[in-house]
Amino acid sequence: MSSIPPESAAVSRVLIVDDQPLVRGGFRMLVDSQPDLAVIGEAGDGREAVDLVAGAVDTERIPDVVLMDVRMPQLNGIEATRAILAARPQIKVIVLTTFDLDEYALDGIRAGASGFLLKDARPEELLEAIRTVARGDAVIAPSTTRRLLDQLIARSPNDDAAPAGAGSASPRGVPGNHTIPGRGPAAASNPWESPRLTALTAREREVFELVGRGLSNGEIMSELYLSEPTVKTHVSHILAKLGARDRVQAVVIAYETGVVTA
Repeated sequence: MSSIPPESAAVSRVLIVDDQPLVRGGFRMLVDSQPDLAVIGEAGDGREAVDLVAGAVDTERIPDVVLMDVRMPQLNGIEATRAILAARPQIKVIVLTTFDLDEYALDGIRAGASGFLLKDARPEELLEAIRTVARGDAVIAPSTTRRLLDQLIARSPNDDAAPAGAGSASPRGVPGNHTIPGRGPAAASNPWESPRLTALTAREREVFELVGRGLSNGEIMSELYLSEPTVKTHVSHILAKLGARDRVQAVVIAYETGVVTA
């Protein structure tokens, strides 16, 4: 029988949202095979997922993590993510997408998801992603995030004047889509002059750049020779100062401001 590390002793509850029964069944078998994870429900579309979360009166029926497909009937995964997090912000959402250049994936992150994962990821990657977001961290793939940003910027050349996160029509008509302000040749040569970053201390800037590059807390500890509590404190302060919900949104900001470049 597998032993569960003391820090992971609590079982994380998972809700699977996908319009393909075979996909849901495969995910359920994989997740339920782990002693520290348990599937508490399935939904075939975004509307059903929102209703399941809203109707959960027993704490044991409220998921810790939602595996959210993007393209579904009734209500797409982006709007479902936004609705679920508006009702229960403590829930963590992992957006699942078929293609790494799917602009919906970034929209899901902007809606508050804690990360995105390709559906062809290895089983161990999916399981680790669930555990990562359940711990309060985020699942990010910086190179993929940059490609998604490049694609959205290319589709929305006139968004520079819009405030970050301002709503606009999606290229495919997804209601409530959030576009990314463009960042190109006109970007400031010194990204730290951005008003969004002036509140960061010198050390926080170092940590923020590493977060933007996708490094984990452990990797940041090694890079800057800091203790884990110190890194966690810096990350917490950075997110608060940036108004970012989690590390994924911090990566987006790092790219927008030019702290991290392709």
